Amino acid sequence: MPETPSPLPLTIAVDGPAAAGKGTLARRLAGALGLAHLDSGVLYRAVGLAVLRAGGDPGDAAAAADAARHFNLGSPDTGRLSDPALRTPEAGEAASRVAAFPAVRAALLDFQRRFARHPPAGRRGAAIDGRDIGTVVCPDAPVKIFVTAGLDERARRRFAELQAAGADVIYAAVLSELEARDGRDISRAVAPLKPAEDAAILDTSMLDAEAAFRAALDIVAQRAPGWRSLVQDVR
Repeated sequence: MPETPSPLPLTIAVDGPAAAGKGTLARRLAGALGLAHLDSGVLYRAVGLAVLRAGGDPGDAAAAADAARHFNLGSPDTGRLSDPALRTPEAGEAASRVAAFPAVRAALLDFQRRFARHPPAGRRGAAIDGRDIGTVVCPDAPVKIFVTAGLDERARRRFAELQAAGADVIYAAVLSELEARDGRDISRAVAPLKPAEDAAILDTSMLDAEAAFRAALDIVAQRAPGWRSLVQDVR
């Protein structure tokens, strides 16, 4: 008898460092499998940008916590989360700094968990990418993927992305920024960047987007047997 997708929502937790390809992968998995997608990093970018626009310092714990507590996320489709300014290097740097504060993470945790439990638009589940989705936000997610790549490769990708967007950037500066961000993410006291114990490790250093997507589909099929027939249809 052919398998059918599980009636229970499927949560796919996709974690990894900056520029490893987790966002692209999670978004594509969501689209292919009919899931809702949430880039959790954009929530922290929104908080960091709010601090900057108020004239504050993202490294100020009190200012960051205040911005997170008073930031009205509203629905997952709120216009604030589609602001082009959220994709700037400045917003990314600010996000990395505010994300280190426990009060900020606590303020955003409930929103992320509600998104996973009650996906918008009647979706049958959610694919959420970030740095602590599998370890903190959705530790019970049946599919956890930790996407990684070498630092040099990630810097090359980010450099190319910024150049394509018309930014005037220097490769050495991009490399240094990623290295510093990795250090902050890995060493923070609350929800540090690390693979969940039961996460599948997907190294994309030598993979293009298509190969990474197909490898991720294989992981979904292995970890969520009820979804195998749909995965086969997608492949």
